[in-house]
Amino acid sequence: MNQNIEENNESELNVNETQPPVGDKTALVTIIGRPSAGKSTFLNTAAGEPVSIVSAMPQTTRNAIRGIVNTSFGQLVFVDTPGYHDSEKKMNLRMRNIVAEQLDSSDLVLYIIDTTRSCAEEERMIAELLENHQDKLVIALNKVDAARPLLEHARKFIKAHLPAVPEKRILEMSAKNDQGINEVLKALYEMAKVAPHLYTDDAYTDQEVDFRIAEVIREQAINRLDEEVPHAVYVQIADLEMRSPTKMWCRAFLCVEKDSQKGIVIGKGAQMIKTIRVESIKALKKIFDYKIDLDLQVKVDKNWRQRDATLNKLLK
Repeated sequence: MNQNIEENNESELNVNETQPPVGDKTALVTIIGRPSAGKSTFLNTAAGEPVSIVSAMPQTTRNAIRGIVNTSFGQLVFVDTPGYHDSEKKMNLRMRNIVAEQLDSSDLVLYIIDTTRSCAEEERMIAELLENHQDKLVIALNKVDAARPLLEHARKFIKAHLPAVPEKRILEMSAKNDQGINEVLKALYEMAKVAPHLYTDDAYTDQEVDFRIAEVIREQAINRLDEEVPHAVYVQIADLEMRSPTKMWCRAFLCVEKDSQKGIVIGKGAQMIKTIRVESIKALKKIFDYKIDLDLQVKVDKNWRQRDATLNKLLK
């Protein structure tokens, strides 16, 4: 993906000849949007690596996840934020605070709109949040590959609620199909300023090993569980030990809120937890250059979503 933008679009960027080389540009970019708008899919496609977990289940992303795109034009450090939505639950309020904090600290903002859904109350909440950030805003109308995307509806919404965003910074894309991604990146690079890079040029994320392992396990779990159970799951990494240059041992717990949920996650004959473990190992093999031997168990942490101590550890 990054190679395509370097090879195909380098001559198309409007760069003032008196400026230093475009490769010196750097920007911290916050991604914002409703749940399931395609934020994580965009980040993974742009970075060319599985940076943020993806699921059809809304509210998959819980933290501010960084993914790094390096090209000859410079470095864009994206921050994938939790889906912004209307909820008074303690955990959801915490996630909304994460979004607001990232907006204030970012150089640029990428607002992704799901064009398969109408721009209703939650979209208006986001627009209100972005009202004072229009000078650093790029808007991507996602899922244009759908049968009948509501493009005109989305553009009317933007004109009414974010009128200071120029037309050239309102772009169409399909993050899933890698369509229009380069154009979105170009728009961000054009707005980025010349500055030292924040990370090395071979980096694509700054996530710690234990966090990445926990997120992969959670992704495999939530994609196999139904109803409320996925939202009631978090992963605790209990032990990590490098036992040889090519092998790491990890003990992890899938934590749920209720005893009844524990049985669901374990499954009949322990088949569900076995599947989650095996598929997690396969996914981790694609990320790390060493094998991870995973000891995965299930335990109950009653009403953890209502406890500040647990939320403080999980939501950062």
